[in-house]
Amino acid sequence: MKELVVPAKPEHFDEVLAFVDGELTRIGCEACAQCEILVAVEEIFVNIFSYAYPPKEGDATIRMEIAGNPAVVRIDLIDQGKPYDPLQREDPDITLSAEERKIGGLGIYMVKQSMDNVTYRYENGSNILTLYKTVGKVEQHEA
Repeated sequence: MKELVVPAKPEHFDEVLAFVDGELTRIGCEACAQCEILVAVEEIFVNIFSYAYPPKEGDATIRMEIAGNPAVVRIDLIDQGKPYDPLQREDPDITLSAEERKIGGLGIYMVKQSMDNVTYRYENGSNILTLYKTVGKVEQHEA
């Protein structure tokens, strides 16, 4: 399992995406799946630096594992902020216009729709949101 730990700040956004993108590129991940994974990671990392710690600061840990053939990508996004399970939030009613919908919740809804599975747990003082996505047959290239 590969791991990246960065301060949960907007200026580390590119570093997080480069880490995930690099691993997906290394295995020859199909472009559509790669894009969906990057959008999901982007959404969760933005939520971490926006909501987990303010007004204090903390770290975000991204753990990534790719196993099997067809390959399944597993990404844990971890913070030690206040406990919060975004999966408990009610899905937005996407049949309503943007003006009619309640604010918030669309990002995590998109994450849940684009990933095969998304889980949350609070363990040892950490929020752990895990994304799973099957990306098909890939070429394993050692880094």
